[in-house]
Amino acid sequence: MKTLTKAEEQIMQVLWKLGPSFVKDMIDEMPEPRPHYNTVSTLVKILVDKGFVNYKAYGKSHQYFAIVSKEEYSHKTVKSLVSGYFEGSFSNMVSFFVKEKDMSVAELEKLLQQIKNAKK
Repeated sequence: MKTLTKAEEQIMQVLWKLGPSFVKDMIDEMPEPRPHYNTVSTLVKILVDKGFVNYKAYGKSHQYFAIVSKEEYSHKTVKSLVSGYFEGSFSNMVSFFVKEKDMSVAELEKLLQQIKNAKK
């Protein structure tokens, strides 16, 4: 799976939220300042080429939809982050967030409980 740019990822977030959408619908969902129609249209075409999005044609209009799920992309992105920055160790990643004080003891305990439940 290819990597997305920040702008492409923003389009994907909108598609994951809205489901099948026309470019105008995507633009309406984006924060101000909203990008120009041609910009979004170009980004969507790139996402089609990258294999993240497909479309259904209605005459000259196209309704776009994600063919890569948010969960699938999130899984790939997190694995890439862990391998690229934490030597492939989720433990190193959690340790980093604890050291940076981005994770509380309560969150750590919840994470441990989730790990225990997943192993059952």
